[in-house]
Amino acid sequence: MARVVIAEALDAGGIAGLRSAGHEVVELNGADPERLRAELATAHGIIIRSATRVDADLLAAAPELMVVGRAGVGLDNVDVDAATARGVMVCNAPESNVMSAAEHAVALMLSLTRNIPQAHGALVEGRWERSAWTGVEMFEKTVGIVGLGRVGRLVAERLAGFGVRLVAHDPFVSVESGRELGIEMLDLSTLVGTADIVTVHLPKTAETVGLFDADMLTLFKPTAFLINTARGGVVDEKALADALDQGRLAGAALDVFDAEPTTESPLFGRPNVIVTPHLGASTSEAQQRAGVTIAEQVELALAGDFVPFAVNIGSAGASEAMAPFLPLGERLGSFLGCLVDGAPDDVDVRVSGDIADYDRRVLVLAVLRGILGQLVEGPVTFVNVLSLAEEHSMLVRDVGRHDAGEFRNLIEVRAGGHSVAGTLTRSGRQPRIVVIDEHAVEVPLAAHLLVIRNDDRPGMIGTVGGVLGTAGVNISFMGLGRDQRGNNALMALAVDDPVPAEVVEALEGQDGIRAVSVVALP
Repeated sequence: MARVVIAEALDAGGIAGLRSAGHEVVELNGADPERLRAELATAHGIIIRSATRVDADLLAAAPELMVVGRAGVGLDNVDVDAATARGVMVCNAPESNVMSAAEHAVALMLSLTRNIPQAHGALVEGRWERSAWTGVEMFEKTVGIVGLGRVGRLVAERLAGFGVRLVAHDPFVSVESGRELGIEMLDLSTLVGTADIVTVHLPKTAETVGLFDADMLTLFKPTAFLINTARGGVVDEKALADALDQGRLAGAALDVFDAEPTTESPLFGRPNVIVTPHLGASTSEAQQRAGVTIAEQVELALAGDFVPFAVNIGSAGASEAMAPFLPLGERLGSFLGCLVDGAPDDVDVRVSGDIADYDRRVLVLAVLRGILGQLVEGPVTFVNVLSLAEEHSMLVRDVGRHDAGEFRNLIEVRAGGHSVAGTLTRSGRQPRIVVIDEHAVEVPLAAHLLVIRNDDRPGMIGTVGGVLGTAGVNISFMGLGRDQRGNNALMALAVDDPVPAEVVEALEGQDGIRAVSVVALP
């Protein structure tokens, strides 16, 4: 059981999930900083939203912390580098509010082009002003999307029905990929000079802060509109106010600001500007998804499992094709960790078959986690496993090959003079070992295994079976293999229970038995 601090209000579904998993949950709901620090002294996890800042100082007050979960998309309020240095995983819920954010961007776009809030305000104040609030149609306008990630693509999908021309800028999206989405990819200067409406969907980074500054705003058409529902600071608010004053822009709509919360901005009170107080994720559906998603991620982190939305594990994540192979990789690493004598100097991870073409970094982390989990004290996580490998001077090589022989996919791990290879069966995707130390031998990756090296001569199976039978050790599966010369053989046995030390000694004392290795897998 772990202790999880909920720093800010979280959806009840997420909290219930953590408690049902047996964790102690402390709900602070925005309590004062001193109370937060006191609770973190014995906490293993913390879940925050946007108001709590997790910096190096706060992390230092939480010596047992394993994971920081942000119930939302952005991580502006988390010092990810400081967390990584302490071996603390950082994860978020990047897909929880994307639909709400996309819909809010489109809502602001329509409100801005048709002056809806202004007309509403005038009418409720007693003024019927039809001519004052004449708008423009979206139809046949050019909409420029800056940032074609999850939200940007959803915005594009929703705008397609309005009969607009879609253009976009994103340095990570190719022209071909954009074309498949029905979007023309442009450089940023060309986009802002072409578009009638520019909508921003960028993360806040050192490269994007102040991107829409005075110089960039001079490139806009004077009839163009700018919408920012991404992050405050990406658009220079003073420069935008100056551009509006000088008539170099028709209007703007913003949901995010340099400093939040705020009730003052040079953009407030203007008839051609619409503002909302960071409402992009403020739907009941988004809040529910964020709470449940981040609770699930934190629970995985506390269990030491792979966390799909972790941002600091040395890998961009696991593709859908690679994800089923992560447990296999870790268990192969654990198997090898039981065979080697101490931390190996070199570790080779060889991936063959269909999955060799995918990003393999997270698979390598899983293998290392398995090896080191058998050899070192304390937790081995996806965050600290590379640091632990460096501490033990392990040289890690990732080798991708294409020929998997008779298998569709194959993972082979070599270290400390030993090797093991495994795959997932085509039916049921069950993990199987298929090679041990150059011996072709098939055995399931059971919790308790014996690897026995023996002379290749008659009677050895009976000898091993007799010793185990006398000791009451039940064999559930046996795999046999011989080396290419035919002098040495290998047995791999899956057994129901741990094998006592005295039974191992009895096996080692039998004529023809050369070595016995006990493998216990998590």
